[in-house]
Amino acid sequence: MVFSFRDWRVLALPLLLVLPVLLWAQSAPVLRTGAIADRGLTPADFPQLRKLTDNVYVFSDLHSAGFGYMTNDMIVITTNGVLVADGQGTPAVTQKLVDQIATLTPQPIRYVVVCSEHGDHTGGNVAFPATATFISSPAAQANLQRQAAADRPGGPKTIVPTETVSDRRMLSMGSTEVQILYNGRAHTGGDLEVYLPKERIAFLSEVYSNHIFPSMRTANPLEWIATLKKVSALDASIFLPGHGFVDDPPVLREELAAFQQAVTYVVAEAKRLHDMGLSVDAALKQANWGPYESWTSKERNAPIAMQRVYDDLDGKIK
Repeated sequence: MVFSFRDWRVLALPLLLVLPVLLWAQSAPVLRTGAIADRGLTPADFPQLRKLTDNVYVFSDLHSAGFGYMTNDMIVITTNGVLVADGQGTPAVTQKLVDQIATLTPQPIRYVVVCSEHGDHTGGNVAFPATATFISSPAAQANLQRQAAADRPGGPKTIVPTETVSDRRMLSMGSTEVQILYNGRAHTGGDLEVYLPKERIAFLSEVYSNHIFPSMRTANPLEWIATLKKVSALDASIFLPGHGFVDDPPVLREELAAFQQAVTYVVAEAKRLHDMGLSVDAALKQANWGPYESWTSKERNAPIAMQRVYDDLDGKIK
């Protein structure tokens, strides 16, 4: 029997449809970790830029305090300017972010959304150009105002946002719709998220860290659980973490669910020990962190989390 070219195309089509699935199934599993060293990376491999869609990118560099994991920013390029969600911890690294944007588009940076007011996301904001308007939650604005009042002469200048979002704000930037959302307190007293409904991308900042033991230095632990439930319900195919690897979309969604479970577990374990009447020090000696014992930064973050949950249960958090 002689096959024509058309016959071969018909016979090959099912194989072409199945081949990507087979290749995906045979690909190496993602190593679930927040530490760059675990994936064979070094500081020389940063900063990194990842393209998500034609107009959305993620810029990543190492945490400014040297914790061995990544800090991420989202870049949204439109026909009416650029929006950046979060910055980096130093002016030098934030300048790299600004320079990277200049290679992608001639459009000016119009907005910088301060999703987390912590220094590892705002310490370099002075490097953004004068074209940028800074937006935060009211709580973050107040905290940055207090910080700015304590700035030392010759030291890094604290940029105080001039606009705030206490619930939801929609920006129309050309044909791109950007939603700035407040879904409740989590890692800070005024966490914001940036959501792109058309692209179905949600930047969650420090509400979500990819496979990093929950950091609760200024957190509201009990409220954080509710906030995670709200952001997880967004109609998004990509959930971007403020810290940790920007993995493929299915992994990011799985890790968001895992992080929600981690925060819930940490709060429950601390409450169990609190209800036993143990001191924080005694509780730390008896704590069972279960599957989160091996998560990145557990040794540093677990004692802080225990104290913070105790403070929350005792009504000491404003």
